[in-house]
Amino acid sequence: MVLRPLSATERAEALGKAAAARATRAAAKESLRNGNRSAADIIGSAHEDDALARMKVSELLEALPGIGKVRAAAIMQQLGIAASRRVRGLGVHQRRALVDFIDEH
Repeated sequence: MVLRPLSATERAEALGKAAAARATRAAAKESLRNGNRSAADIIGSAHEDDALARMKVSELLEALPGIGKVRAAAIMQQLGIAASRRVRGLGVHQRRALVDFIDEH
């Protein structure tokens, strides 16, 4: 399928929308890093906020203090969450397991 070329204004709108989504995700990760928001709060907010819904679960975990790429991958494997999974794609049980795991540690 070939996408139609975008006009200059459509392209500018798309770039602005993408930049706003990246800024929203960055702000959420920073608030998680600082302890101003919990992971459960961000996961819950993903129902209303499309930008947060498109955040990868690995990015969410890596925003937590003391968790890097390797540890995030190990946590996701332990919980049965695919490496490419986004917050929107988490099932009810995966969401609950992730929040419980973060709360325990």
